[in-house]
Amino acid sequence: MREATTELLVEADPNTNVTDLLLERCAKDPFGILYAHNTPNGWLNVSAARFLADVTALAKGLIAGGLNPGDPVAVLSRSSFEWTLVDFAIWMAGGVTVPIYETSSASQIEWILADSGARRIFVEDTDKANLVHALVDKSPSLGDDPVTIVRMEHDGDAPNLTSVSAVGVGIMDAELERQRNAATLADVASIVYTSGTTGKPKGCEITHGNFVLVARNVIPFLPELLMQQGARTLMFLPLAHVLARAVQVVCLTAGITLGHSAGASGLMADLGTFKPTFLLAVPRIFEKVYAGAGHKAAMSGKSALFSAASATAVEYSTAVDLASRGKGPGPGWLLNLKHSTFDKLLYPKVREVFGGQVGYTVSGASPLSLRENHFFHGAGVPVLEGYGLTETTAPCTVNTPSMTRIGTVGIPLPGTTVRVAADGEILVKGIGVFKGYHGNPRATAEAFVDGFFRTGDLGELDEDGFLTITGRKKDLLVTAGGKNVAPAPLEEKLREHPLVGQAVVVGDGRPFVAALVSLDPEGLADWCAVNKVSLSFEEAAGDSRVQAAVQSAVDEANKLVSEAESIRKFAFIKAELSVESGHLTPSLKLKRAAVVSDFAPIVEKLYAK
Repeated sequence: MREATTELLVEADPNTNVTDLLLERCAKDPFGILYAHNTPNGWLNVSAARFLADVTALAKGLIAGGLNPGDPVAVLSRSSFEWTLVDFAIWMAGGVTVPIYETSSASQIEWILADSGARRIFVEDTDKANLVHALVDKSPSLGDDPVTIVRMEHDGDAPNLTSVSAVGVGIMDAELERQRNAATLADVASIVYTSGTTGKPKGCEITHGNFVLVARNVIPFLPELLMQQGARTLMFLPLAHVLARAVQVVCLTAGITLGHSAGASGLMADLGTFKPTFLLAVPRIFEKVYAGAGHKAAMSGKSALFSAASATAVEYSTAVDLASRGKGPGPGWLLNLKHSTFDKLLYPKVREVFGGQVGYTVSGASPLSLRENHFFHGAGVPVLEGYGLTETTAPCTVNTPSMTRIGTVGIPLPGTTVRVAADGEILVKGIGVFKGYHGNPRATAEAFVDGFFRTGDLGELDEDGFLTITGRKKDLLVTAGGKNVAPAPLEEKLREHPLVGQAVVVGDGRPFVAALVSLDPEGLADWCAVNKVSLSFEEAAGDSRVQAAVQSAVDEANKLVSEAESIRKFAFIKAELSVESGHLTPSLKLKRAAVVSDFAPIVEKLYAK
């Protein structure tokens, strides 16, 4: 199949915008709990009416401060309730939100402010305020226009959220309504900058229509997650990422209670107290949970039991998946018996890690390994993989509870068409596709063909319209022998090993395929504890036992490919690849070019004769 379409389920009035979703939700259930604010004293519930009142007050303050319809306003912060409040206040005042990752460097912040034209910025705290003040003072690219910096706190020196709201008391409701109604579905709601795996990030113009239509259509498309009584979810992905913002609008539209966790470090504790019914995550979280479960089993002398439980979960899920495709009879009586036994003994402990109430999880941003996907399905934490980009307001395909094929990223969302070009590139048209790149008509024109957005990803559609990602065009390696190699499947398999933090497959124009491997600090600590040894990060790279363990992971990965595509050598990178090191994007995607460039001497040594 070359093209698949899912018809639009719900339309929207072209004269409306995102703020109408908030007004509708408040009118329908003013006392319904929209948000749970994480405070030192626990989760504080925020009703729709309370949220609307706070949004209105802050929006009036922005208008009093001179914000005009269409003006861009930047936000630099970790995910938080305040982030959400500011986002909706900007929209309520008629502005355009420009999110900035809180891990961004000074030069990245400067570029986004200059390129977007934002001269107002909300920042998380005093440290971020000082950072922006410093770069503004010496920036030639920002010109002479003053930049207003507002801390997203309620006390301390002004300007802050309280002081901005206070100056808006004289703004009449009629003036607020005039500015709120200035935007329609066709107008830009947010300029979201790509996370920049290569080059300077480009500003994607996401419209009110993108957010509204995705929200209205994904709810009836995923009713098991989004229409159940008492649905709750915890947002820990950065709200600078368009997927997190899209999900946030979905939750508001559906009346789902949303909590915020500041990041992955405190996620497990927050899951235990918040107890979500569904969760949006990235593959690294699932990898950490799986590795952590294996480590606990090893430390308690139950490695064999965990291995058996893991194998049973994978076997059970695989049998169920094949049966759903009409390619197998499903689990037999013996497999059902083993699965039922482990479902009483061990799988509940896996479910408890996610808070104990999660019915489904949604994974995006990058591929999840097939084995780990099957493990979580078999353990009672179904993972619905989806696919999308910043330019598609994130989700454009997803597996649903009733239509799941593990290993694929699902079928198109309602109102979306996915086409696979002759060269294998995935093309997308539909309700989530962005307006264009901000101030860059040339890049916009190059990004489209026949009305379809060119994703740059490679994929295949099966006979039922399920999409499988096979690689990325720019990442495809061609060895000196002319063999095309997609690095992603090899890298995914290598990352399954608890010792492996990141893996980068190289070999473009080279005589064979090789890999750079960085060790996972937590995985190394767990391995050392189990093996009763003490190794520093530096020492581990030269330890023969660690090398042998990683070689076993390489051997497993090589079973996926032909001999010509197999990894012949690997070398350790004696550093952790992270967002802070500049080798991962804030959404935890690998910056392949940065890794290969920064560790070029190691690559050259791999190919030295």
